[in-house]
Amino acid sequence: MNAPITLALAAGMLLSAGSALAADPTPDMRDNPFATASTLPYQLPPFDKIHDSDFAPAFAAGMAAQRAEIDAIANNPERPSFDNTIVAMEKSGAMLARVSSVFFNLTSSNTNETLEKLQADVAPRLAAHSDAIYLDARLYARVRALYNTRRLLDLDPQSERLLERYHTRFVRAGADLDDAQKEKLRHFNEQLSQLSTQFEQNLLKGTAAAAVVVDTRAELDGMSDAEISTAAEAAKSRGLDGKYVITLQNTTGQPALAHLKSRALREKIYQASVTRCSHGSAFDNTGVIKQIVLLSAQRAALLGYPSHAAYVLEDETAKTPEAVNKMLAQLVPAAVANVHRDLAEMQKLADAEHAGYKLAAWDWAYYAEKLRKAKYDFDESQMKPYLELDDVLQNGLFYEAHELYGLTFKERTDLPVYHPDVRVFEVFDKDGSRLALFLTDYYKRDSKNGGAWMNEYVSQSDLLGTRPVVVNNLNIPKPAAGQPTLLTFDEVTTMFHEFGHALHGMFSDVKYPYFAGTAVPRDFVEYPSQFNEMWATDPDVLKHYAKHYKTGAPMPRALLDKVMATQKYGQGFTTTEYLEASIIDQSWYQLPVADAQVADVSAFESKVLHDAGIDVPEVPPRYHSPYFAHAFSLGYDAGYYAYIWSAVLDTDTAQWFRQHGGLKRESGERFRAMLLSKGGSVDASTLFHDFIGHDPDIQPLLDQRGLVLPKAAAKPN
Repeated sequence: MNAPITLALAAGMLLSAGSALAADPTPDMRDNPFATASTLPYQLPPFDKIHDSDFAPAFAAGMAAQRAEIDAIANNPERPSFDNTIVAMEKSGAMLARVSSVFFNLTSSNTNETLEKLQADVAPRLAAHSDAIYLDARLYARVRALYNTRRLLDLDPQSERLLERYHTRFVRAGADLDDAQKEKLRHFNEQLSQLSTQFEQNLLKGTAAAAVVVDTRAELDGMSDAEISTAAEAAKSRGLDGKYVITLQNTTGQPALAHLKSRALREKIYQASVTRCSHGSAFDNTGVIKQIVLLSAQRAALLGYPSHAAYVLEDETAKTPEAVNKMLAQLVPAAVANVHRDLAEMQKLADAEHAGYKLAAWDWAYYAEKLRKAKYDFDESQMKPYLELDDVLQNGLFYEAHELYGLTFKERTDLPVYHPDVRVFEVFDKDGSRLALFLTDYYKRDSKNGGAWMNEYVSQSDLLGTRPVVVNNLNIPKPAAGQPTLLTFDEVTTMFHEFGHALHGMFSDVKYPYFAGTAVPRDFVEYPSQFNEMWATDPDVLKHYAKHYKTGAPMPRALLDKVMATQKYGQGFTTTEYLEASIIDQSWYQLPVADAQVADVSAFESKVLHDAGIDVPEVPPRYHSPYFAHAFSLGYDAGYYAYIWSAVLDTDTAQWFRQHGGLKRESGERFRAMLLSKGGSVDASTLFHDFIGHDPDIQPLLDQRGLVLPKAAAKPN
């Protein structure tokens, strides 16, 4: 998952609250670390000098400064020009960008009550600040005048695209509405910003509160000693010495379900997962969801769209809800058929063991692992001693980046970080020049959102003379002191995925911050990251990092062969749970205003899954709505389909790489030059076509997942 915060974002989405905070007296910023650009390498934020009390005055001063900059542009008596209008807007808001990037990264990765309170306060003010800019008639008049005469301006392609994108952003932000409509829009935006913040904070607290307490070690039979030790440490941190705590990850499925022999405990963990943030709990998100859905539909209607999904998708590569629905629908039959085949095999295995029950959702992972072991003589726990965190990082991710792109990494222990678990690496290009800073924040903690993501503290821009500072966040359980961090293969794959986002950000080579790095459509941003997952199982890369943490011995060839042989195993489940969540997301946001007042969140979910032919009780959605952060707080609203849309592109690209020799420098450099370095400066579909030489082909995805489509199924548009 990617969630970057860039100057372009501060000059766009975050340009939104000017009226409220900007109206406050300008605070004293003489000692505030956000007042000027950081003097640290790459403008890394001076985390050792930043205090919680610095954020509020910096937001106020940052918005006031940008409001003044925007007023100067709008009131400029000179005739509008590209430089005095578009470039000037690109340069505006530097202080706001600095404080926003640090603040919102920290509220995701290391929050506290003070930051949460400020987040709830500042979110609607930032929304108003953005509206104050994009609904400014004077400013829009200048942009529109330039847009209407753009063919006469003799702009280079990137500059012309920037002008076009600014015009599109103003129009989509409501610049063509009348004054009464603009006031309504401001109200909708303010409420939605408050609600998404409330959803996020409820989810963080609700997930922590839903952790399952276990009284005895015997109940944890099936878990490894290291996993039990982690559960003991989690209990100790909560003042529950002598007990064990199973913390929840953000998804419906929980890792412990694959190994716990106690069916009662499996069910308890599963129920804790699927009922969090609902059923009238202190952190119930169902009421928040209803309000978000209705307000999103009302805002879309105000802007002239039949639904929020239609509004969102117009600016993505998919373009329409119909195109997304078609792609999702064509995958459902193959995924469900695969799931039912696996379920029948697992039930047969359970019956042979005289389990005495029909398999339920909390049994799937446990019997899937048993079936994999039976079919392939493979137990995933056999891999963990060969998947130590630092080996995967240094000899996997960094090795891949060196072989493909010539990068080298040097750890910097002299630079400040926001948490002791964070590590900083300086990245050098193939010619030895300095390229970027790469931060890793891999361990789970209660102050951190669930899941995995990449953010940017500083984005690349030739205009501003900045180079990237990017961070990868994961939620790997932290082992007891002195114990190694041994990973599941899913965690390894996630590391490669997020590193793909990091490379996309680090390789950015654009002039304007608007286009930097991962500033591309949502259904394209996951493409480079999912493509990067292929290197986790590439034999040349895998054998380089998969070494026993004690002996350094390479993973045995027989075990390596089993890893490769099981790549298609379980893809029916993985695809089905993902499709269910994507369909839920689309169904919420494809509601027109007339139908957007939903009485029961759970009933709505059940109906849409039934109508889509994908209601498989044993395979619940990857996310139920009350903890579906992508859909209600992370900006993937009507966009969760992006992962499968991007998967078509990434598997097609993986096939191209294999056909061109795999881990080859010339292939990597071509991918970097033609695609990764371009950011959003070129149309995303054009980037893909120019690199691969043809339109997207869905067949490599089907082959990778072992799925067979109906003969009449068509390729995605």
